[in-house]
Amino acid sequence: MTDLTILYEHPQWFRPLFAALDRRGIGYDAVHADGFAFDPAGPAPSSLVFNRIAMSSFLRAAEHPIFHAAAALAHWESRGARVLNGAAALAIDSSKARQLSLIAGLGLAIPATRVVHRAADLPAAAAALRFPIVVKANIGGSGAGIARYDDAAALAAAVAEGSVPDSIDRVLLAQEYAPTRGGTITRVETLGGRYLYAIAVEGGGSFDLCPADACAVPGRPSVTMTRVEPDAATIAAAEAIVQQAGIDVGGVELLVDDRDGTPRFYDINALSNFVADPLAVLGWDPHERLVDWLAERLLEARA
Repeated sequence: MTDLTILYEHPQWFRPLFAALDRRGIGYDAVHADGFAFDPAGPAPSSLVFNRIAMSSFLRAAEHPIFHAAAALAHWESRGARVLNGAAALAIDSSKARQLSLIAGLGLAIPATRVVHRAADLPAAAAALRFPIVVKANIGGSGAGIARYDDAAALAAAVAEGSVPDSIDRVLLAQEYAPTRGGTITRVETLGGRYLYAIAVEGGGSFDLCPADACAVPGRPSVTMTRVEPDAATIAAAEAIVQQAGIDVGGVELLVDDRDGTPRFYDINALSNFVADPLAVLGWDPHERLVDWLAERLLEARA
């Protein structure tokens, strides 16, 4: 039994993390969500658990591990384990509605949004918004479950024919489509609740803006990434968001609304795989800093 357990699902995303841990000689138990069961009367598997379950896992398997992981993480926390990106963080990660509520509660701007639980309620909810709008699944990932409608008639027709997005928790968001200034969004990555780096991401109009190595596969939209240095207010806002969400390692996404120049935060992601080709984009490898941070957390857990 090691002092560190990593619960994960995607078969490729965490190879750089595992390799960095191996180079440093840090022992860990990598537990794939498939084939894993936990005993609700038993102890935690180790003193430190790192949750790496992706919200997009439902795209890869109908029997996805999102809700199973939520129960396991809460149980392990109740047995005294320190869980990084634990049950509270997963609850935020798995709900765009909760994310927007948290962000707005901090006094930060978000895209105008209405939340419903029936597709039939979308047209009435969207009547308070400016078109074009997007309909989003509450639980999404990699751009999944998002569709744009340019006017009320197009939305009503999609609802009537049953073609609007669905969400695995049956919660939907109608949200104003804010045109992005410069055609890019900004993703701010954090570690231990503090700013790590930021990148500008341009996806050519696609909603799939995954910046990681494992996302750069044939058939997926081409994504361009450039390192940027946000202003102090943006950094402070991103840090406040992840700290409020209980996210130990995660990213926050924002856009500058080209209609009025307002920075609007719209997504919290507790599964940071970091940027593809980090040495070229950043000049350094964030996995090494992640392992430094994990080593410190292991010392604390052992103490």
